Amino acid sequence: MCIGTILDRPPNEPTVTEYDLAQKVTYLRLLDAAAEHADWREVARIVLGLDPDRDAERARRIHDSHLARARWMTEAGYRDLLQRGSTN
Repeated sequence: MCIGTILDRPPNEPTVTEYDLAQKVTYLRLLDAAAEHADWREVARIVLGLDPDRDAERARRIHDSHLARARWMTEAGYRDLLQRGSTN
């Protein structure tokens, strides 16, 4: 299950936010699931705590936007963490 309250969309900031730090485990789980080609519905249930049977469009949007943010963290966001000297 996700850590803390999951937003419909993660921040779209050019730097790492407090939300990103709070969701770092969720982001890692999303990346692992994507690498294993897991079905997004299963990931939405298990990782994000959503019910895709009840609202598939919303669940898919949340899954995809958070996976994109997780990928951004691995491609660019980590630089911000390094510059801050964060131990989070």
